[in-house]
Formats: sequence, structure tokens, C-alpha cells
Amino acid sequence: MERKPVLLVTRRMPPLVHERARRDYDARLNLADTLYDLDGLVKAAAGADAMLICPNDKITPELVDRLPVGLKIIACFTAGYDHVNVDAVRRRGLTLTNAPDRLTDSTADIALLLILGAARRAGEGEALMRQKGGWNGWHTLFMAGHDVYGKRLGIVGMGRIGRAVAKRARAFDMTIHYHNRTRLPAELEAGASFHPTVESLLKVSDFVSLNCPLTPETRLLLNAERIALLPDGAIVINTARGDVVDDAALIAALKSGKLAAAGLDVYKGEPSQINPEYPKLANTFLLPHLGSATLETRTGMGMNALDNLDAFFAGRTPPNLVI
Repeated sequence: MERKPVLLVTRRMPPLVHERARRDYDARLNLADTLYDLDGLVKAAAGADAMLICPNDKITPELVDRLPVGLKIIACFTAGYDHVNVDAVRRRGLTLTNAPDRLTDSTADIALLLILGAARRAGEGEALMRQKGGWNGWHTLFMAGHDVYGKRLGIVGMGRIGRAVAKRARAFDMTIHYHNRTRLPAELEAGASFHPTVESLLKVSDFVSLNCPLTPETRLLLNAERIALLPDGAIVINTARGDVVDDAALIAALKSGKLAAAGLDVYKGEPSQINPEYPKLANTFLLPHLGSATLETRTGMGMNALDNLDAFFAGRTPPNLVI
């Protein structure tokens, strides 16, 4: 009987993912869902042919150098792989895959929730309803927020998620503008206006949605100089990565009134080192990185990662090959 590949799964997965991993692999499952430190991950990976990793697993050059000789492939549970040192993985001759296909719609849904929540002061309203005696009257400006319909939405990064956000925003009669590394074909633009620079885009964005990957070029992309280009009273939405935003600049703009609000699902230093000023601001609508957090999506992401592993061990090119 042919030996099944040994697969280390670093975090607890949805039940159907565990079931398939047990069926097709000699699976080492982290049922306690403990976060491995460097030494713990090296120990857990001993003798493994493959690893299925999550964003909390920092794949540093030091870790890569200590991984077992027989390891062949690292499969990411998520679309993003900025927690992986790709150069170190490449030097070791390992295959790396990601799982971008399943989280598009759920993340786009969260972006629309952030747009609506930030514009309509939903966080403040919900908190008010939980305070005894918090809601005690009405007047013409009571909890007055900002309209979404008919406004201009600027999208930074018009990939799968950016296009899904645009599709949803059109239901609110929003005018879509976007910046991307390359202009999309007309059928994918679907009437959106292309801007060759971020600066051009920001000048016409009542709302700006950050949907770009984290790269050296996009790190701190939204800084003080670029925030100054936004129309007064604009609203910033981030479902990309926290490091795309200069926290100090965004917080200063929210405090000064330059920006009306921000809706954030991702943060620099998450989860434990988030800038403490964000929760203090009434005009922030904050979520704890819920972009892909539906059972259906998370199950699909795990299945996507296993699809990549299956293809690799069958001698085929994984469908989501990074290197």
C-alpha cells in the first residue's frame, strides 16, 4: 500500500476540511488550535512532506532553514502570503501555493458592510442601544451620517475582490473609479473609470476602498500626503492589509474632520498591537478581520489548499501556484 504524504495542518480547520485531510493524508491536525512558536513549528513539522499554514504562522528564513529535509510544499490557507518569506522558500526549492478563489464574495460583502457602517454611524448607534438610557430622544440631526447612494467609490486594486466590491456598489448607484497596476479590459471594467495613479483616483473618491495586496510598493500607500488629496469628508475603507495605511496619518485626519469616517477590518499589528487610538474614535467602524469569516468560505479555503496539495502529489501543477 502506497504511503500517504504526511501533512501538518497548523491550525484547527472546519470539520469538512479535517475529514478530507484525514482521508487523503497522514494528517497531523492541531485540534487544540495552539499557535506554534518557531521551535514548536519546527518540532511539529518533523517528518512532514507538506504543511498547510495560516496567517499566524510566520515563515521566516530562520524557520525555513530548520524545516525537515523531506518537506516539499507549503500550502497557504489564505489568498495572502505576506507572512511567508518567499525568497527563503524559493532558495530551499519548496513549492508554495495560496488559496485565492474562495474568499472573494465574503470579503466584498464585508467591504460593503464597512461602507454602510462607517457612513451611517452604525457602530455608534449599536453601542447607544446597548447603554441603559442611551437612546433618549430624537432631533433633526440625531445620528445623522452620510449617504452612500450616488457617491463616488474609488477602488485601489481591481482584482477579484475589488471587482466584487464594485459590483455590489453599483446596486447603490455609486460611480466606480479604480486604480490598478494595469488597466482592465472593458468587459471587466464594466463602466468603471481607470486612473493611472493613486493620486488621480483619490481626488475623485468620496469613499476609497483599499483592496490591493501588501507589497513593498503598497506599504503605507495611504499616507498623509495622499489623504490630503481626498475630498473633505471622504470615508476610508480597508479590507486589504493594515500596513497599507499610515495609522498616524489616518487617525489625524479622522480627528481633524478631514475624513468623515473610516471602516476597518484589518490593522497593522493585529490582533494584539492595534493602534489604541482607533477604538477611542467615534467615527471609526471597526471589525476584527472578518473578511473571510463565514463557515462556507473558510471551508472552501481549506478545500482550495487541499486541491493544491492533491495536484502537487499527483504530479500536476497546483492550480494556485505561487512558486
